[in-house]
Amino acid sequence: MSNFFKANSPVDIIKHLILIVMIIALMLFIFFFVYLPSTTNHGQTITVPKITGMSLAEVESFLDNNNLRYFVSDSSYSTSKKPFEILTQDPLPGSKVKEDRKIYISYNMKTPPKIKMPKLLDGSVKNAQLILKSYDLQVGEVRFVPDLQENAVLKQLYQGKEIAPGAPIAKGSVIDLVVGNGIGNDEFEVPRVIGMPIDEATVLLVGQNLQVGSITYQVAPNGEADGTVLRQRPNAGAGAMIRVGELVDLWVAGPEPVKAVE
Repeated sequence: MSNFFKANSPVDIIKHLILIVMIIALMLFIFFFVYLPSTTNHGQTITVPKITGMSLAEVESFLDNNNLRYFVSDSSYSTSKKPFEILTQDPLPGSKVKEDRKIYISYNMKTPPKIKMPKLLDGSVKNAQLILKSYDLQVGEVRFVPDLQENAVLKQLYQGKEIAPGAPIAKGSVIDLVVGNGIGNDEFEVPRVIGMPIDEATVLLVGQNLQVGSITYQVAPNGEADGTVLRQRPNAGAGAMIRVGELVDLWVAGPEPVKAVE
């Protein structure tokens, strides 16, 4: 062996250097293009299957049969999903990966987490519904009761009892709402406004927490002055009763006023 590398001349030295370079190049070629690909499955890929919708118990054996693994990266809660159902996966179905690749998943928890009950009181029923949805709470019964606060949330109920803002509650819980219908519960006699000027009649009705409904202008049958109230509905007298917040329609003498152009 010592005679093989023994150099007798510069030409022999060059030949030996070339031979050494060729041996190193061959070793590198074998390492990168034969040994390394065989140990890393170079060029061999697996198509990622769809596992969302499967249960956590099914995933391990399913991925093992497909030469893949999984890692739980997150969990959340949804009332529309089954407990331990796979919600998301990364990489997505159809992706190309190498064998033994980890699939990162999130699943639906069995027990809903606790959150703080939001404040819905005094807000509109529509706004309350949006808030409940954003908190992953469900809207239950919406019950309207006599109250001047029309469409305002008066009470927020959980399982038939009032629940205070900030109280702990499980995600997915059903919240019932008690909402004002814009009409009071107190009854009183219908005020009589026939024969009064429309502006005075309006002040009287609004002052008694009533609403002026439709106003119809017509020719006065007995020569009443323009703007005089000729009829009203509901009629006054004979013990007629009305509730706070209800409408009173009026018929007024004269042509309908022309609105000024702004």
